[in-house]
Amino acid sequence: MSRIAFTLALLSSSFAWASEPAKRPNIVLVMADDQGWGDMAYNGHPHLKTPHFDALAKEGIRFDRFYAAAPVCSPTRASVMTGRTPNRSATFKWGHPLRPQETTLPQVLKTAGYRTGHFGKWHLGSVQAAGLATPGKFGFDEWVSAPNFFDLDPVLSDKGKATEYKGDSSDVTADLAVKFMRDSAAKKSPFLAVVWFGSPHNPHKATPEDRKLYADQPASTRDFLGEITGMDRAFGRIRAEIKALGLTNDTILWYCSDNGALPKLGSSGNRRGYKGQVYEGGLLVPALLEWPSRYPKPRVVDVPCVTSDIYPTVLEWTGATAAKQPPLDGISLVPLLDGKATARTKPVGFWDYPTPGVGTPAKAWMDELLTEQKAGREPTDPKKLFADAGKIAKKYPLDSFPGHAAWLDGNWKLHRIEKPKAAAVTWELYDLAADPNEARNQLTTEPKRAEAMQKALTAWLESVTRSLNGDDYATK
Repeated sequence: MSRIAFTLALLSSSFAWASEPAKRPNIVLVMADDQGWGDMAYNGHPHLKTPHFDALAKEGIRFDRFYAAAPVCSPTRASVMTGRTPNRSATFKWGHPLRPQETTLPQVLKTAGYRTGHFGKWHLGSVQAAGLATPGKFGFDEWVSAPNFFDLDPVLSDKGKATEYKGDSSDVTADLAVKFMRDSAAKKSPFLAVVWFGSPHNPHKATPEDRKLYADQPASTRDFLGEITGMDRAFGRIRAEIKALGLTNDTILWYCSDNGALPKLGSSGNRRGYKGQVYEGGLLVPALLEWPSRYPKPRVVDVPCVTSDIYPTVLEWTGATAAKQPPLDGISLVPLLDGKATARTKPVGFWDYPTPGVGTPAKAWMDELLTEQKAGREPTDPKKLFADAGKIAKKYPLDSFPGHAAWLDGNWKLHRIEKPKAAAVTWELYDLAADPNEARNQLTTEPKRAEAMQKALTAWLESVTRSLNGDDYATK
């Protein structure tokens, strides 16, 4: 071969190598339903058995200050899908759908060649084929989903078809996710698997075997504890399957819960508040992450992180971008996880708007769907189809922000409490480093800090309200 031919061949080879895309990681996002920060053996629970979660806590990345974006389920799930605080899309409380106008993680990843699947609890809209705000309409190729939490022997919606399953709800969910991962691996396709368990939401119904593990505990707690152990087993099955498929180094496995601890049964880690409250006990959740090829050493992250961060972090890892990205509240955690940053670059806002949740009785709805479909009919109840999803019928004021909001800036947390029909606003300020239980209000002893944080929180609430009023969709 001549020197010129050799040079051309070398250049051609180099160009081909450079033009090949970097291997895109698989993404597996797993979420519990109502598991508090302290509802883990590795976080000090005196009775719980969570060996699979404990193993990952020792071997991977453990987040000690990971927050749900809201103190109840549907809003937090919306934050995972969009990277935005849930009030921007009017997903105020449980059962409120995600607006179809939103840009979601599976939609963006599909443009980067990902197969996408949702398995388990949805609670962001309909699971009927003709419904609005279904997993399919938000970008999931495959979905076997429930409109809300579900228990033993569930009926789930397989892309709109009611299908009966046998077994513990967490085992069923894990089996569906495993099948999807196997299919994706066989197709040599990168994948996003969103696996949302229905446990340990009440009514608690553990398998006899899981309940038996807690025979020495009060009868009122055995099913709750057993459900968490069943969920732990299912999570272990997912992790084991990733390894069996030879995908461990190519797969990001990320786990968290959707809100803080249940009153009475759950453990907040001795922090103030429970599910439904904007205090630490209602927002702090267990969280774990594994990606051995990028993060080979165990780590504990004690910087505040939030479920809204999942979306921008995954997009940076995968290189996927949204064509028109509305304002985000989450930040990419990549600099923090890569060791290039030691602090959060942006405060975290919370806003629990005072409006009722929407009843979503999953078992009744799914049993009805199964019966109707067996008879050759499809239910047409607008409520179950979420026919009003995305309608912006109300404009919210920019000078009133009812409910309980909070602004978390490092170790300082400011609370703003405005009762719906009262003009007065109550403020509370806590130093979480010295007072993690939020017991000593520092509002008067830190006036300059309080004033600065009040201005920042108010500006953020105005921004959220503009999104809520539909401003983000005008240019989409």
